[in-house]
Amino acid sequence: MQHASIFFIGPTGAGKTTIGRRVAQHFGLPFFDLDHEIEARTGAEVSLIFDIEGEAGFRRRETGLLDELTSRPSIVLATGGGAVLAEENQLMLRGRGFVVYLRTPVERQLQRLSRDKRRPLLQRPDRKEILQSMARDRNRIYESIADLIVDSEATSVAVMARKAARQIERGLHADA
Repeated sequence: MQHASIFFIGPTGAGKTTIGRRVAQHFGLPFFDLDHEIEARTGAEVSLIFDIEGEAGFRRRETGLLDELTSRPSIVLATGGGAVLAEENQLMLRGRGFVVYLRTPVERQLQRLSRDKRRPLLQRPDRKEILQSMARDRNRIYESIADLIVDSEATSVAVMARKAARQIERGLHADA
């Protein structure tokens, strides 16, 4: 486990940050959330960056920071749901660490995001259609770059994190 970084990918509301933080604790690795790091460095929330710079401006910032963070050894990183859209980002993730896709059905995303006001792409009344469209566009990308697919279940965070950590350990040993 000394130099393997673990990168969590998946749709918004999959639990990448929550599960990622626990998995990082399990392995004794530093944890980073890509969106939170962007906010900390810019002093602005993702939604404000989207408002001012548009999605393209946000994605440029995301790629730059993803390059920096994935270059660090032995970290756990939770990406934003759209971080995989750029081919450059896909190559960084695949080439620099162990990629875990938290597969989550749209219905579970809707439940988890029912009160969310922070995600700019979901601040519309047609959330279900937006999430379904994102799933159509992104799920195949998540699957194609993942070293491991963990199905997000309706269970406690602690149980999901333990399950993910066990599967990651098996996956890392299989790659060794």
